[in-house]
Formats: sequence, C-alpha cells, structure tokens
Amino acid sequence: MSQITYNELLDAGVHFGHLTRKWNPAMAPYIFMEKNGIHIIDLNKTLRMAEEASRAARQLARSGRKVLFVATKKQAKDIVRAEAERVNMPYVTERWLGGMLTNFATVRKSVKKMSNIEKMETDGTFQNISKKERLMLNREKDKLNKLLSGVSDLTRLPSALYIVDIKKEHIAINEAKKLNIPTIAMVDTNSDPNQVDFAIPANDDAAKSIQYITRYISNAISEGLNERKLDKEAETASKKDEVEPVAETTAE
Repeated sequence: MSQITYNELLDAGVHFGHLTRKWNPAMAPYIFMEKNGIHIIDLNKTLRMAEEASRAARQLARSGRKVLFVATKKQAKDIVRAEAERVNMPYVTERWLGGMLTNFATVRKSVKKMSNIEKMETDGTFQNISKKERLMLNREKDKLNKLLSGVSDLTRLPSALYIVDIKKEHIAINEAKKLNIPTIAMVDTNSDPNQVDFAIPANDDAAKSIQYITRYISNAISEGLNERKLDKEAETASKKDEVEPVAETTAE
C-alpha cells in the first residue's frame, strides 16, 4: 500500500485551513490550533482518514468498479484530470452538468451524440452537407467534448466519487447522496465533513496539497487495479490446472 507521511503532508501545506471567521463548526474535531487568524488542520487526523479513504478506493478498483474524479476549480482541474487519466478513471473537470448522475441516461445520449458527430467526420457524411451545417455540428461537438470527454467511456453510474472542494461541488455531492453513491473528498475547514462518506481534512485550495492527496488516492486505485490483474491471472491459472487433468484422463 502506498505510504503517506506526516512530514510530506506538512511540506505540501495540507495543514493550512481557511480564515477562522470562515470556519464550519463541524470541522472542530479536525482543527489542531489557530495561528494568525487561520485554522491549522490536525495532520494526525488527516493521516488516519486519508489511509481509510485510500483503502476504500483501492478495494473499489480491485473489484473492477469506477471512481469518478470531480474538481472544477481552476487550481485543481488539471491535476485531477491528469491523475484520473493515469489510472484510467472517469473525471469531470470543466462543469458539473445538473443530472450528471441522477439523469445519467440523458448524459449518455449526449455522449452518443458527440460520438455520432465524430463518426460523420470520418465516414464521408460531412462531404454531403453544407458548410454552415458542418460548422454548427463541429461547434456542438467541441462543446460536448469539453464537458463530457472525461465520462465518454462511463457506460454505467460510478461506484464512488473522489471530490476536491465539497462546497464548490455541492451539486455532485447531493446527486451522489440521492443515489447512495459513496463519496471520498478533501474537506477544508470551511466545509462540513459529515456531507461525505470518507472525509480527508486538508487544504483544498493550494495546488501542492491537492496534488499530494489526489496522487495518494490515485496510487491506491492503481494498486487495486494491479491486484485485480493478479487476481484474474491466478483465476485463469487455476482454471487451467483444473482442465488439464481431465484432458489427460480422456487421452487414456
């Protein structure tokens, strides 16, 4: 299992919370102290809760399920997209479309529409329509691609969400709750950790902090995927061992 250390959390600035006047009282158990008007997060709590979240993410990946990465804030989107792509997981980093989960069938229709336009470009259809029609279709494809490229391969609802900044992504949180989809999230001192299933008390504004926690979760997913691969190889080998003696008996 990938390691996480107190000193690395400290170096990444994970402990810096928001101004004390912006705090959410529900975060009180995870605040170590106040310094210069800023709340300091208790990194011992972060360490323990991050490990719990990573175990959940690892097990999900090992069982072949998908974790949807969600982060639309400027300093997080590129980091989260890169980590999601690294472990072949779906992501939303531009804008959360209302109904992304609760109206999933409609989202799939939009993805299909995007695919159809791409097909039209290659099968010769574009050669038989007007320049104006081509322009309109290309604009629509670009718009859909920007919003949905990260979920284009998601054919069913994800089994969990990983979220950076639950205040900003509150619509995603609410949709996941309605569908009983577990949530793993970085939770800063201005948010309510009770809104998610696996809260990781952490600075969700600094790029270095976001990078560190997101990489830790994606590493856990990577480990789960590797374990799944080994499980399948062992299963295949076991089946082969079962079949071979039968084949020998038949030959006799």
